[in-house]
Amino acid sequence: MKVALYSLVHDEASIKIVTEIVAFFAIKGAGIQVEKELLRNISNTAVTSFSSHEDLDPKTTIFFAVGGDGTVLRALHYIRESKIPLIGINTGRLGFLAPIQPDEMEAMLDDIVTNNYLTEERTILEINTTPAVAELSEFPLALNEISFSRENTTSMVTINTQVNDAFVNVYWADGLVVATPTGSTGYSLSSGGPIIAPEAKSLVLTPIAPHNLNVRPLVVADNVEIKIHVEGRGDSHLISLDTRLFSVPMNTTVIIKKAKNPIVFIKSNTNGFFDTLRNKLLWGQDRRN
Repeated sequence: MKVALYSLVHDEASIKIVTEIVAFFAIKGAGIQVEKELLRNISNTAVTSFSSHEDLDPKTTIFFAVGGDGTVLRALHYIRESKIPLIGINTGRLGFLAPIQPDEMEAMLDDIVTNNYLTEERTILEINTTPAVAELSEFPLALNEISFSRENTTSMVTINTQVNDAFVNVYWADGLVVATPTGSTGYSLSSGGPIIAPEAKSLVLTPIAPHNLNVRPLVVADNVEIKIHVEGRGDSHLISLDTRLFSVPMNTTVIIKKAKNPIVFIKSNTNGFFDTLRNKLLWGQDRRN
């Protein structure tokens, strides 16, 4: 067995969890890689480091992301389309993508070494632009969403949108979110979009503060090609891929489609997607029901 560990925030809680995971797998004789900056906080000479997806051992059995949802999203930068299974240990706040709590970790580690766990594939989005934008081309993948928004102006942008070359709409809005089922509980939900179960093979187009109130979120199949063309009063607009933000010239043609390979999540046998929804969104907490 070979494991890799990553944490975006090197706080006391995260370092403690990482140290415990390293010690656990060291006893099991597993190969262990720790992200280079994180390794500075770990005193274990048997551990090797990685600093990019090229350094990560392709034979890694499991990739641990210790932190919150932001850490899991950043982990995609290392895993990419390798299909290395990912598990999130939550030391952050919300933890939609990192559902394993610290007090559940010991039992989960035991389940991992005995292969007593479930896996779940999640859709990844891929972006291409014409003309090419070098910063986007370097790592064109997103797990949660790809969003479009105005830059350096309070004016709306117009977002011409097509699905499989069929015209959908010209959105007059502050922006547009194209979200996966995984991302449907994030920016899209805050913008009025629906929650989509992970196994649903769908994407959702959610306008951000649309000028016309009858313009609503649209759910489409995940095997389509979405073409987007943004116009506005400025010279550029913003595109975000999860936590990464890019300035792109107006009139750039953007193509969004499902990436070839999904990302694989490890989950426990006891907590499913609907359990996570109830816990994180506090469903059923109103005692008047």
